Amino acid sequence: MYIQQLYTNCLAEAAYYIESDGEAAVIDPIRETEPYLELATTRGAKIKYIFETHFHADFVSGHIDLSKKTGATIIYGPMAETKYKVHNAIDGEFFSVGKLQIKVLHTPGHTPESSCYLLFDEHGKEHSIFTGDTLFVGDVGRPDLLDGKMKPEELASMLYDSLNQKIKPLADDVIVYPAHGAGSACGKNIGKETFSTVGEQKKFNYALKSPSREHFVKEVTEGILPPPHYFFEDARINKDGYSSVDEVVKKNNRALPVDEFVKLMNDGAVVLDTRTADDFEKGFIPSSINIGLNGQYAVWVGTLIDISQPILLVTEPGKEHESILRLARIGYEKVLGHLSGGISSWQNKIDSVHSIQPAKMKEELAHGTEVIDVRKPSEWAVSHVKGAMFLPLAQMPSNVLHLDKNKPYIVHCGGGYRSMTAISLMKREGFTNLTNIYGGFGAMQNAGLEIVAEEEVIVSR
Repeated sequence: MYIQQLYTNCLAEAAYYIESDGEAAVIDPIRETEPYLELATTRGAKIKYIFETHFHADFVSGHIDLSKKTGATIIYGPMAETKYKVHNAIDGEFFSVGKLQIKVLHTPGHTPESSCYLLFDEHGKEHSIFTGDTLFVGDVGRPDLLDGKMKPEELASMLYDSLNQKIKPLADDVIVYPAHGAGSACGKNIGKETFSTVGEQKKFNYALKSPSREHFVKEVTEGILPPPHYFFEDARINKDGYSSVDEVVKKNNRALPVDEFVKLMNDGAVVLDTRTADDFEKGFIPSSINIGLNGQYAVWVGTLIDISQPILLVTEPGKEHESILRLARIGYEKVLGHLSGGISSWQNKIDSVHSIQPAKMKEELAHGTEVIDVRKPSEWAVSHVKGAMFLPLAQMPSNVLHLDKNKPYIVHCGGGYRSMTAISLMKREGFTNLTNIYGGFGAMQNAGLEIVAEEEVIVSR
């Protein structure tokens, strides 16, 4: 028996490769097929099945392309209606992969069709369960992604039954392999580990310790942040089918001369700059949005840019293909091309961002500069700069439009990645006096700024 987790940091997503006696199965593949094809070829195995735990909302799955290239059967659980050929398994159905057995456990709640896959080893012992978005490390899947078709409370009640009837009765040593880790918007507060055991989750996961259905429903439905808008479109794409990712990348990977780039800008395309924050601040095309490849690029694009919006790319030389592919993973296919030669070929007006070290903040604050914290609510709740405004990046730019665009503001996040994105969005809206902090909140704490935590003032040394 061979199991490999293939983790994609940009999406905080885990796919799985399972193999026995020359036969393999893939669970929840991302859109490009190469990682799975190369792994199977290297190990001399044939991919027999592709298991989907549910209709993913946060990325476009690679199941259709992978099936076309391998002949593998696509397996969904009950209640999954698609516009392409799949095998709809019944609850409790078994599939063989070499000497292994995989049992389908229908676990509705995150979505109606959500299913987990229980793996039995060569000796018939329960070994591991691939839980998709039903169960994460420290959390469970959010029950609010059906866009009004079912109420979150109704789905949460279904999830309560699924967890208590299908997962909690499993042996404590059964390994839990979820579809996501920390940073995914598919849960409220997913743990940093990418696997666990049933026993550990019964001890420490709040959702598996709820004393009643009513308590569970309340816990699971409270405090959920609004999902990124692209989630609903990606779920539709995964149900209906899509074009080959190879064709999409080839079509979108166009080098555009400056004059054509400018014309498309003037026609309404948004400029997405995928360079690092440090490079972006030194010089960028006015009104462009900075979302760097060195962070959760796809997640933030999906949160901040409409999926129907035509996009022009500015990238570090050699990063054009990666920028396009990682957009295609989440269904963003309206990329018109990239600036030929990168930012160095741009001879028109250029903008920049003013950044300072945290040690200079006290001086800025003494002159009336206000602080804007763009981190997540969970980060803000732990501790923040005294007197700062909390305006999370995920709600920008709508949550800053009430501010005076001519006033000076210091904008920060945890380390500098998100603050540069926030500043680029604010500059698009006409803000004229913005300052970034090198090192973000961590550096500010070390610089001795006054920090508020749980209603107490902490002065960092």
